[in-house]
Amino acid sequence: MTKRLYTQLAMALLAANAAAQTTEPEPTMQRVEITGSSIRRIASETALPLTSIRAEDFARQGMTTAQQVLNSIPMNQTSLSSAQSIGAGTGGQSQADLRGLGGERTLVLLNGRRIAAHPIIGDSVDLNVIPLSALDRVEVLRDGASAVYGSDAIGGVVNFITKRQVRGGEVTVEAYQPQEEGGGSERRLNLSGGFGDLATDRFNVFGVLDVHRQLALPATARPFSATGVIPSRGVSQTSGTPFPANFFSDNGISGNPGFASGCLPPASVPNTTGSPTCRYDYTREVDDIPYTKQESYLGRLSYKPNDDHTLALEALHARSTNTARVAPPPLAGIGLIMHGDSPYYPGGSAGVPAVAGLTGEDLDISWRPLVTGRRADYSTSTADRLVLSAEGTLQGWDYSAGLSHSISQAASAFAGGYVIDQRMIDGVGSGLLNPFGDQSAAGLAYLNDSLLIGEYLRARMRATALDARASRELTQLQGGALSFALGAEARKERALYTINRALASQASSSGFADAQDQSGDRRIYALFAELNAPVIKNLELNAAARFDHYSDVGRSFTPKLSARYQPVTPLLLRASWNRGFRAPTLFDLHGPQTVTNTSDPWNDPVLCPGGVPVPGANPNLSCDQQQNKRQGGNPDVKPERSKTYSAGVVFEPVRALTLSLDYWNIRLRDQISALAEQTVFNDYAKYQSLFHYNAAGTRLDDVSLITNNLGEVKTSGVDASVLWRMPQGPYGGISLQVDGTWVRNYDYQNERGGAFIENVGRYADATPVFRWRHNATISWNKGPWGASLTNRYMSGYTDQNAVEPAFFNQVKSYSVWALSGNYTGIKHVDLTVGVRNLFDEDPPFTNQSTTFQQGYDPRYTDPLGRTWYARITYKF
Repeated sequence: MTKRLYTQLAMALLAANAAAQTTEPEPTMQRVEITGSSIRRIASETALPLTSIRAEDFARQGMTTAQQVLNSIPMNQTSLSSAQSIGAGTGGQSQADLRGLGGERTLVLLNGRRIAAHPIIGDSVDLNVIPLSALDRVEVLRDGASAVYGSDAIGGVVNFITKRQVRGGEVTVEAYQPQEEGGGSERRLNLSGGFGDLATDRFNVFGVLDVHRQLALPATARPFSATGVIPSRGVSQTSGTPFPANFFSDNGISGNPGFASGCLPPASVPNTTGSPTCRYDYTREVDDIPYTKQESYLGRLSYKPNDDHTLALEALHARSTNTARVAPPPLAGIGLIMHGDSPYYPGGSAGVPAVAGLTGEDLDISWRPLVTGRRADYSTSTADRLVLSAEGTLQGWDYSAGLSHSISQAASAFAGGYVIDQRMIDGVGSGLLNPFGDQSAAGLAYLNDSLLIGEYLRARMRATALDARASRELTQLQGGALSFALGAEARKERALYTINRALASQASSSGFADAQDQSGDRRIYALFAELNAPVIKNLELNAAARFDHYSDVGRSFTPKLSARYQPVTPLLLRASWNRGFRAPTLFDLHGPQTVTNTSDPWNDPVLCPGGVPVPGANPNLSCDQQQNKRQGGNPDVKPERSKTYSAGVVFEPVRALTLSLDYWNIRLRDQISALAEQTVFNDYAKYQSLFHYNAAGTRLDDVSLITNNLGEVKTSGVDASVLWRMPQGPYGGISLQVDGTWVRNYDYQNERGGAFIENVGRYADATPVFRWRHNATISWNKGPWGASLTNRYMSGYTDQNAVEPAFFNQVKSYSVWALSGNYTGIKHVDLTVGVRNLFDEDPPFTNQSTTFQQGYDPRYTDPLGRTWYARITYKF
């Protein structure tokens, strides 16, 4: 096959790596290690299904984060980004999610080696720590590589590869401005520089500093997300803890003194079902995008003592901060009791409207003190990584070895809005605080003195690893050299979670009020081997195997087989099969258990079945209310196992056109996950053991949704790719690349032996799986000029609320275009201007209620709208 086809198959772009930031002629092809294999070979020999994105491509398309880069890869089903920190306590992290199997089953590497996982949730690398400006390319191995990199790479491998050397310096400034006002603008500054040449000076030193900032975008800044009350769509995402406060009296009366006058619109609106109370539209108080800052530094020193060996020392430091804001704290079910002698008692001396039937009985108050402001969580994440590595050739063996140490830390702090529960109880009980109207001067001062400020959670993940691998050719077969590789890895991991109980215990709305300190550690040892046999001309067989021993959960053996056959020059056939083994993470086993509000409001199945409260039940707590759910680690979780196979074809009928199709099939059992709240509340008969009530049976304390082993996951589909390159002519050169993923099925069980739930093309439990996704780019270049037009597309799906015929919704497809142009005709200057979301496409409406943002789904779409950007680089 031609060199161009081979390059497209491998997606390694090796020449760019050796000539970073220079204009030197393309070097001759060299033997390097390809993502997914331990055997060094000419890139054109590999058969692995790789997708590669060059750094200059995602820079020109206006991508500012690693999360955005992966969003352009259609096999990535994004479900966790910085926006999910709003109301969910994720620490602001972003994850890769190949095949929709979750970040925990996607192995993320930096230069072929692991980074410590983000400690909050603890199952994946936070993409925010990846130094985007230092990257040469991103390689995605789509069929998994459990035998080579780790048995947990069930969904696949994402390898972020940095430049190997930099000579000279450059400064890059970027600005991104949404056309519609309200927030969300971005700014970015990058400095890089290096000196020395490995080929002539035998050393190179370089460093990259990158700073990125994005302003918050309030939900009310976009009409499609401004409210959780959309009657025409059947959406009423409100809370039963409003201002003015609802009450429930000792004689069984439920009401609100402000109900008769219409509550306090637009945030507080009358309850249209049940008792004469008010509901609170908390969606108006959240952000679509949180305020974020990312800072990263990468430094690398490389030294070649001779032509056969290269030593390197690499250091990474990254810091990410995130401020997530939600509605003021809901104070309900904490013992907030108003007595009949309070001046703010309905009908009392302070002028609060009277409510029929009240004669001085104690009132259980459900109140949201708006004057304390929105709750703000400030999260800080840092990642530090030091790698000492050596690679080269010794006694006929190609070798690579490294010693790495990674520390990932996260801290969460109250930054505003949170109040001390006991002071609220005392203030209402003494008659000082008015939950039904304006506060007195003394009441305002009391509330200001009741705010909680400070760090309440600190988490740390530490990983130290020693790895070594070597490969060589053993003998010559009919089709080429028989090659063998052998490797070993030893890794030690430790997780530590520290709760500031003196602070967290004072605010029930923090989720950490009763959380406990946790810790865990493990040692992992692995051996792996690979054999590549070109048995006859044009037929290559590859076998690999890995043995892992975990000190806490046992051992595993995971083999992998693959084949590559090229019957004629334009045609390549390939196939692979492997087993996977994913041990529970330290967070799965030891993560602190927290109690937080459910995303959706629910009727208590015991105290308010069908929305009707039983005698004596407080409807303000039991009916159409966000309930408490318990989440966190479980020391009884067992490992999960998988089987994956794939088969593909690559066809190059002419030099300018390359077509590929790859079928993949993954089956996972003993899935490590937590049940979705929708699953549990919609089937109380099956899951009633998870509902925990107080001793009197008058209050639902929590629903247990801790991590556990669920059932199987079965998914399959096809990856398709088209690459067409028109030769350079008088009007320049044009290329077209289309990468798409079609998901045939995605079915899962919520328990072993249970019914399979179909997820593809429909919103099941907590997420949709898109039937078809693609990313298409048309590029043009002529001399110093260049331009690209990109389309990102996701197919529609059946919405979450599909059981009510009147409000059945089919979420529309989402298609956004980006246009950019660049010019390099000015000496030392590279200029790019462009626009994201060229046609100003709003996210499609969805009635999903899993996230705190409403009206659209922030996990898959962008609320900013048309966004203009400019990027200028000066090289010196």
